[in-house]
Amino acid sequence: MSPDGDIFDCVLTHQQPAFDHPLLQGQMPMDPPERPKGLRTPTTSDTFSEIFQTWTMSDESCPENTIPIRRTTEQDLLRASSIRRFGRKIRRPIRRDSSSNGHEHAVGYVSGDQYYGAKASINVWAPRVANKYEFSLSQMWVIGGSFGDDLNTIEAGWQVSPEIYGDNYPRFFTYWTSDAYQATGCYNLLCSGFVQTNNRIAIGAAISPTSSYNGGQFDISLLIWKILPTLPFKAKDPKHGNWWLEFGNGVLVGYWPTFLFTHLRDRANMVQFGGEIVNSRSSGSHTSTQMGSGHFAREGFGKASYFRNLQVVDWDNSLIPLSNLRVLADHSNCYDIRGGINRVWGNYFYYGGPGRNSRCS
Repeated sequence: MSPDGDIFDCVLTHQQPAFDHPLLQGQMPMDPPERPKGLRTPTTSDTFSEIFQTWTMSDESCPENTIPIRRTTEQDLLRASSIRRFGRKIRRPIRRDSSSNGHEHAVGYVSGDQYYGAKASINVWAPRVANKYEFSLSQMWVIGGSFGDDLNTIEAGWQVSPEIYGDNYPRFFTYWTSDAYQATGCYNLLCSGFVQTNNRIAIGAAISPTSSYNGGQFDISLLIWKILPTLPFKAKDPKHGNWWLEFGNGVLVGYWPTFLFTHLRDRANMVQFGGEIVNSRSSGSHTSTQMGSGHFAREGFGKASYFRNLQVVDWDNSLIPLSNLRVLADHSNCYDIRGGINRVWGNYFYYGGPGRNSRCS
């Protein structure tokens, strides 16, 4: 049991939900591929020093050959809009350049090239979420296809979602879909899809500590990547081209099998970084749900939330800086974004906001 009340079950790795998928039944998890070029080689000491999840504060972890899975409770199911949609995002028309169905964004993105992964350090806060029907998240999207019914995405970051978790803690999460959130995909390990290989990271677990206004700042580094399966290289994943997820410096969490996708079987054509909230207008006006720190980008370090060291992975499995980062805020009076570049943080941006205010109603 975690100090925050969560219960984690240590499940044999080959008995996790992913292996309910017909194409994975009877299989074992894959060995990891070669990491992208340009990454620092992790040491044993710093590999786990960066992991700050509430459930591990008492040095808890699952045994080798098992993975931690957050237990789904009766209360979790009762909060869901329906059992069938439990663990899934609300279906909605998807467009990068506008909000839809109450979803609002402040994002940086690159497009127009071929992408084989992305990396970023994401500042972690505990934004206020106005009601259980809304959420606030900060994440990376690796995107394939058009913004229609065939949209493929792989997503990872942190989120505050009272509906899913029953509280207001920021939690490490993953998501995927291959049909624009219609029938495929889910959060975390709530359906067969993502294959977890790590016994010390709990997807869906709370992150602690979090950043504070004019105080300590904390971020998590995430890397999503795949290697072209046709290239002659010495990796252990030469035939599959799965999409792998790394947390911190060298901590492999697991992978999304390439067969889950259509467009992302080969590559991504867009990478997006930033924040998203749901504005349900339940009180008849714009929500006061916060994005990021709840403060606008202009307030800068220690006050506004940030993404830093934004990079993408190219066809040669090399991490490279972004050459054409564009930024977009759906409703800049409610949540905004400002990009920049320097020698310490590389490509970065500040983003977020309070939601309802004198200019956002």
